[in-house]
Amino acid sequence: MDSQTSKWVQADPGVPVIRNVNWGGLKTLYVKEVRRFFKVQLQTIWAPAVTTMLFLAIFTMALGARREVNLAGTGIAFADFIAPGLIVMGMIQNSFANASFSLLIGKIQGTIVDYLMPPLSTMELIAALLGAAVTRAVLVGIAVWGAMLLWPGVHVWPQHLWAVVWFGLMGSVMLGFLGLLTSMWAEKFDHAAAVTNFVVAPLSLLSGTFYSIDALAPAFRTISHANPFFYVISGFRYGFVGAADSPVLFGAGLLLAINVGLAALCYLLLKRGWRIRS
Repeated sequence: MDSQTSKWVQADPGVPVIRNVNWGGLKTLYVKEVRRFFKVQLQTIWAPAVTTMLFLAIFTMALGARREVNLAGTGIAFADFIAPGLIVMGMIQNSFANASFSLLIGKIQGTIVDYLMPPLSTMELIAALLGAAVTRAVLVGIAVWGAMLLWPGVHVWPQHLWAVVWFGLMGSVMLGFLGLLTSMWAEKFDHAAAVTNFVVAPLSLLSGTFYSIDALAPAFRTISHANPFFYVISGFRYGFVGAADSPVLFGAGLLLAINVGLAALCYLLLKRGWRIRS
């Protein structure tokens, strides 16, 4: 009997063997979630990439790739303007889709115990599920970005890498938390679809992806500033074109604050077993 096995056997009843982070369990759940969406990668990664590229093709052909958009006093070619927004929009939507599916499918199939019984703390469970959602978002973003690099007339080489990384991750994490909240709340797929169709999709499309908010009337400009998706799009676009519709540092701080609040909410609800434990 080796020392590791001896430690497990000799542990007194009620004394925790895993005293800090259960790295093995966290990694196992993360890998399981990544393998789940990677088994159907044609649907979870490549299909969203193709859909995003269709948006780029349609809008550039309809409005003209060389037409300029006035962004913070800088003339940006329309194709270069919408390309970063399309990349991060695909990322955040797929982060939400992945996170909103995890616990929901367990509740519907009656396998939610597989998430609740393993020796994982609430934070470890959240970290594994959120990590898988962000991984899917990053893979979709890389696929779309790689295709845009080959697209004629589109320039998507980062000028401020820190902004690309920060706003891409903050946006994916924010939608990952929203997806986890949805998967806890929803009782069937229709509930999750309702959040997608009536919350995520409208906020994504009205976030300034296809237009500069400077062109809007003051009332609609104020409404746009109340949309957290707007700061994700604006900051991510700044990373590529060097100009933004909003103060970049303010947006970076705001998204961090929102994610901290969502993390606390997810932790409290999951800790209590809200709509999960009978």
